[in-house]
Amino acid sequence: MKENLTIIVPLFNEEENIERLNNELSDFIKKSLVESQILFINDGSTDNSEILIKEICNTNEKFNFISFTKNCGLSAAIKAGFDYTKTSLVGYIDADLQTNPQDFNLLLKEISNNDLVTGVRTSRKDSIIKNISSFIANTIRKIFTKDNMIDTGCPLKVIRSSYAKKIPMFRGIHRFLPAMILLQNGRITQVPVRHYPRLAGKAKFGFFNRLIGPLFDCFAYLWMKKKYINYQIKDNE
Repeated sequence: MKENLTIIVPLFNEEENIERLNNELSDFIKKSLVESQILFINDGSTDNSEILIKEICNTNEKFNFISFTKNCGLSAAIKAGFDYTKTSLVGYIDADLQTNPQDFNLLLKEISNNDLVTGVRTSRKDSIIKNISSFIANTIRKIFTKDNMIDTGCPLKVIRSSYAKKIPMFRGIHRFLPAMILLQNGRITQVPVRHYPRLAGKAKFGFFNRLIGPLFDCFAYLWMKKKYINYQIKDNE
């Protein structure tokens, strides 16, 4: 079956990045290894983000959007993207463009033998505090999930939609996507990708969001793992 891809782009008050997003994603679509399209998830922005993405979507059939009535958070935006995706593959990238859309092709090269491919940010261009908190958080998550992923928080992923749609979502689940694929007996791998400093807009996560919050989420994941239902049908009539 011929693969196709929907790239989810959650955004909240990213008006300064919208033009760059349009240019970078439009360029990727031309070079993508599979037929691709873009789905903006406007997470209740209070700036001009919604107006700008509507203008883009009205002039490009490869771009679509969903707008929330209020800010619901990154995990809710990703869930909405999974719910509305109709292609065989679903990707995810942050609106800050600290990762490069062109690197989706690196992930797509590995998806034929996997059900999730995630990026690993190399030579990260973040502050020392952000890098340290992310390292600690990733280490803790690996201990809890045993997914062996170096950088589960990397905002560059490709997932088979059939697996993505079966992920039971909760706030903070975006940090556990590889582990949730493993619960479905899926195959996962990681690929080095490029990383860049944020050029515009403001980061939406602070110390608590990156470290303290995810620690509590780990216990939620353990509870879910114990209660998780996974079945395969042998035969039916």
